Amino acid sequence: MSELKYLLGYSDNVTSQVRQLISDDKLGETLLKKYPLVHTIRTDKALYTYTVELKNALLKQSQPLSKVIYDDKIKDLHQALGLHTFISRVQGGKHKAKNEIRVASLFKTVPMAFLRMIVVHELAHLKEKEHNKAFYQLCQHMEPAYHQFELDMRLYLTHLDLFGKLY
Repeated sequence: MSELKYLLGYSDNVTSQVRQLISDDKLGETLLKKYPLVHTIRTDKALYTYTVELKNALLKQSQPLSKVIYDDKIKDLHQALGLHTFISRVQGGKHKAKNEIRVASLFKTVPMAFLRMIVVHELAHLKEKEHNKAFYQLCQHMEPAYHQFELDMRLYLTHLDLFGKLY
């Protein structure tokens, strides 16, 4: 598998810069300079509180969240960093709906920008189910630096694969 599997789809210019950082053994140093500290949201309860506060500030008209947790079962980070699930059922003649967000446990010890990017991404799924133009516009509306945070988080995952934990 490519050493840059998290950067598939990025331009040759970006990937060549990343390859140079890796070659010069400066990828970790670059990330630590930009993001020296990790967040302190370590428990499911704290993650739920953070996510609901963000949702209430940015998506006032969206559906409520029933659960937000860190999930040890999200292992294939190439496929998913977090998951949004919508469960709909009829119970006693009433329609019940639940929205759950699960964030890979790896993100308990990363910079706040990375956790925020993932939470914003999952919150955007409350309004837009597909990864389309409207979805990414909503992500950027909620977090103007969304695309930069996503790239930097992908650089972190690349570092994690190649060199191990940074934080």
